[in-house]
Amino acid sequence: MTFPWYSARPVSRLPRSLRPAVLVAASALTFAFARPAHADVSSWASAATGPTYLDDGRSKRWIPSLELETGIGLPPSSFLVVGGLFHAETHFGLGTDLGLLSRFATRGFVLGDWGAAVDLGGYERFWGRGSAGGLGKLVLGAPWGLELGVGGGYGTNDARHFSVTLGIDFLRLTVFRTVGESYFPNPYPAYRKPE
Repeated sequence: MTFPWYSARPVSRLPRSLRPAVLVAASALTFAFARPAHADVSSWASAATGPTYLDDGRSKRWIPSLELETGIGLPPSSFLVVGGLFHAETHFGLGTDLGLLSRFATRGFVLGDWGAAVDLGGYERFWGRGSAGGLGKLVLGAPWGLELGVGGGYGTNDARHFSVTLGIDFLRLTVFRTVGESYFPNPYPAYRKPE
């Protein structure tokens, strides 16, 4: 079957030897006229561990788990910061749950100070009997990126889990930290509170 509008011939009439030069020239013009970006977004990258109560519909047990999360949000210029997270929770010896969450955090939490965040979203479990459902978590933040998380999920196939984790957010400890600068300066923070 042939299509009259389809042609295998190249669309560009420019000789092949000149195509890289045109691409480099177009890129150079783009960078020459580009303005500096002022996107003071919030970012998170954390690792936490702790016990998880896991009920997969057949057995109930306590097992150790590891949570890894990363995401971005709106600038921390207002009291409430909204963003999104990618969530991976590994239940040792069993498998990993993957999730997408919305984060609602206080400015203090984002800037590495005292604060809190609420994470809500969904997860998918590809191991065992499999499951998909809702996930929610309350995260209490302390200075220097420390975090205490309490949360759980409920999904298909009668799957439920509850976890308490202790961890650290590496971006709240480094580039977003605005506390403790008399002991450990942060000369180029990603966001500085207006004076």
